[in-house]
Order: sequence, then C-alpha cells, then structure tokens
Amino acid sequence: MINLKKLCAEKGLRMTEQRNIIADVIDKIGGHPDVNEIHLKANEKDKNISIATVYRSVKLFEEYGALEKHDFKDGRSRYESISNSHHDHLIDIDTGDVHEFTNEEIEKIQKTIAKELGFNLIDHRLELYGTKIKKK
Repeated sequence: MINLKKLCAEKGLRMTEQRNIIADVIDKIGGHPDVNEIHLKANEKDKNISIATVYRSVKLFEEYGALEKHDFKDGRSRYESISNSHHDHLIDIDTGDVHEFTNEEIEKIQKTIAKELGFNLIDHRLELYGTKIKKK
C-alpha cells in the first residue's frame, strides 16, 4: 500500500493540516472506509474537521489519482488508497465485508476475452458479490 499523504504531495496537491490528518486516517483504517468512518476517526484527532471537509478531501484525493472510489452496491461510496499491485474484490452482501484477492487464471481469461473481441486490455475492475456458505 502506498502512503496516501506522500502520494498526494508527489502529485502536487497542497496538503493542509486537515488533509494530512484525513490522509493519515485513511492509511491507518486501511480497507475500504466510507466518508462517515473517515470523519469519525479524523474528528478524534481534530474536532474542527467537518464531514464536508472530509467529502472535499476524498474528492480531491480521487481527482489527483491517489484514492480510488468504490460503490459496492451498499448505498455508500467507499475509498481505497491506490495500490502498487492489482487486486479484485469479493463483497459479502450480508455483512458488507470486502475481501481483496488476486487470481492469475481470472487475469488470463480477461485478457483472452479482450483479445478475442479485438481489444488490448488496458485496465479493469472485478467485483464479485456473494454470501458466505453456511457450514452444516
């Protein structure tokens, strides 16, 4: 995982004290937090950070290519720091838990499909949705 604060600075975003706190919180939380989770943790560090500030900051981080927005069909946008390595997501629709995974076979199949359709695959995002199998 790339340090969000450092990445934003490298991309030329002016990092205010509140943006630094929000970036640190996102890095510390990890996973795929939503704005409310980020706000609660950031507010513990600085009571002056409003929910609007968090919304503006994550939007800026996203515009600068440092943060990725996900809509996992649960009615809330979630965020993830840009990663050095590609991964896909499996979302538990009962709990909202997001499991990251990589699978070389899936990657090969996607490239094959693109090639068969006359495309060079540039990027993709795979999200699988499911429920945990109940053990008997």
